[in-house]
Amino acid sequence: QMHLVESGGGSVQPGGSLRLACQASGFAFHAHAMTWLRQVAGKGLEWVSDITASGDRPYYADSFKGRFATTRNNSEKILYLQMNNLQPEDTAVYFCAPTSYWRSWRDSGSGSWGPGTQVTVSS
Repeated sequence: QMHLVESGGGSVQPGGSLRLACQASGFAFHAHAMTWLRQVAGKGLEWVSDITASGDRPYYADSFKGRFATTRNNSEKILYLQMNNLQPEDTAVYFCAPTSYWRSWRDSGSGSWGPGTQVTVSS
């Protein structure tokens, strides 16, 4: 059974950095493109980044280009999100999911979502 656990969130000041991690298990992690998403309180999911199954091609929403970097370690089954120059508008709960699954999970209101990790940026 697919299992995802996000970690690494916390409270930082504007301009600070965090590295999030997503530990995956229960599926062929190496064979799946992965996605980072976030959710601001009271709003819907926002796409942050995708990365190919091999990890050779990350993709980012315009808001995050140049500030965020997605990488993965397929041998350890871990997805990472390095976040730099964080701003208050980056405050959200961050989730990971397989790229091919997250939209159906969102639309159905179910799925193997992890607990997410809270990122709070404030002075």
